[in-house]
Amino acid sequence: MFNSEQCENLCHFPAAAARMDINMPTDQRPPEQDRRHAEDVREKAEDSRQDAEQVREITEEHRVTAESGRKEAEGFRRLAEEAREISDEHREALEAVRKERELLREAGETARAAGEEARAAADAARQASVNAMHATADTMQATLEHMKVVEEMRRTLRDLRDLSGLNKADSN
Repeated sequence: MFNSEQCENLCHFPAAAARMDINMPTDQRPPEQDRRHAEDVREKAEDSRQDAEQVREITEEHRVTAESGRKEAEGFRRLAEEAREISDEHREALEAVRKERELLREAGETARAAGEEARAAADAARQASVNAMHATADTMQATLEHMKVVEEMRRTLRDLRDLSGLNKADSN
């Protein structure tokens, strides 16, 4: 805007005012009116300057607020990125745990199958042991029977020998 000196110059030089596209009355005013008019223009200019200053302050506040908002948004973006990374790490850890559980389940299934086979083998071994014990008992029973037969044969042979020895002694 214009300062008071420029306003006074414009009042005294209507041609300069016309060049500056300022509408000035062409009739001559008394100096007091010019002074008041210049004062009014200066006050309006001052009000405009103050309004412009307020607008500039508000604009600066908006700029500062916008910059703060951008910084805050950037901080949230970084936090979101970190949260995504942590989420990815958790997902990977959970996948590793799931794989380990699957391996443990497979190992448990293998151990259960091996235990079943071992139980079946133990049952077969127990049955073989029982069968071997019965076979041993049968063999011992047969051996005892044979021993009784052999003993019976010995008695018979002794008796025969005794009888034949008596018969020889009687015949002598």
